[in-house]
Amino acid sequence: MTTKQRKIGFSPDIAIPPGETLQEFLDSLAMTQVDLAKRTGLTTKTINEIIKGKAPITQETALKLESVFGIPASFWNNLEANYQETRARLQAEKDIEDETAIALLIPYPELARRGFVKPTRKVKEKVVNLRQFFGIASLNYIPDILPVAFRKHAKASNSHYALASWIRMGELLAGDIETQNFNEKKLKEMMPKFKDLTMLEASDFIPRLGELCASCGVALVIVPHLPKTFAHGATKWLHPLKAMIQLSTRYQYADIFWFSFFHELGHIMLHSKKEAFAETGEKNTKEAEADQFASDYLIPNPKYKSFISQNIFTRNSIKQFADEVGIDPGIVVGRLHHDQKIPWSGFQEMQRKFS
Repeated sequence: MTTKQRKIGFSPDIAIPPGETLQEFLDSLAMTQVDLAKRTGLTTKTINEIIKGKAPITQETALKLESVFGIPASFWNNLEANYQETRARLQAEKDIEDETAIALLIPYPELARRGFVKPTRKVKEKVVNLRQFFGIASLNYIPDILPVAFRKHAKASNSHYALASWIRMGELLAGDIETQNFNEKKLKEMMPKFKDLTMLEASDFIPRLGELCASCGVALVIVPHLPKTFAHGATKWLHPLKAMIQLSTRYQYADIFWFSFFHELGHIMLHSKKEAFAETGEKNTKEAEADQFASDYLIPNPKYKSFISQNIFTRNSIKQFADEVGIDPGIVVGRLHHDQKIPWSGFQEMQRKFS
């Protein structure tokens, strides 16, 4: 390598094993591999593997070669170190090339706009930045660390990688929230207070809701919607003493927000800490259980059955029933919509929308 090459940061595009240099020395001295094996005490097989680049020149071997050829051990050690560094660098570049296809499936501009990654248009830089964002050595490992994002989706247009990115945003935000150690008993005792908050505007209840959750060991994060996620919420245990409830800003109606919140609480109350959940509309047994938990707690089933049996749905009757069960009337309207007791356009003015 010339001095000029060193100054401009020359990087070879091929890794040449030090064994080739060793073979040149043998050829110049008319020495065979068998001869060198005898002079160094190494096996002929070891010498052959070093020359072919299958075995490294160890520091002990470098000292033996110094004795045989009179060339300092540092020379052989440097050859080996440069070879290994070049080979690792070339492999890293190949890995980046292999991961660019995955990087293109991730909504990088949105992540950059929100400050989670550095803005760039270079795909290779995106790969490196996304590795840091996910905290992994390769983007190929995303399905392994966030398998919940790669389960079956209700909508074919959902993007697994977009959902994984959204959940990762929540993990990072939740990691910055200080919470008490998780306390299931305290969380159950807090449920009526959560329900009381449904009557308030978002600007009033969100700070309080976050505080109450944190006091029970739950980090509540409200994460801006990412395109192609279609997620209402997610639940994940960051560690055995800290759970995360993540809610989306995509659906800005109070009834959807609160149903999603209690749905995620249902996962915490009912299901294993080893599982993560993403509410994307895909129904299975555990999602159905969380739905039932949210429905029953927001509107106790016996009272709801009694109310709908009367088949009188007016603005006043809905408000009176909401007051009776202690929730925002818009949640009752949302339930009636869902159960097809009233048209979707019915009483929409009673459904509060958050800014």
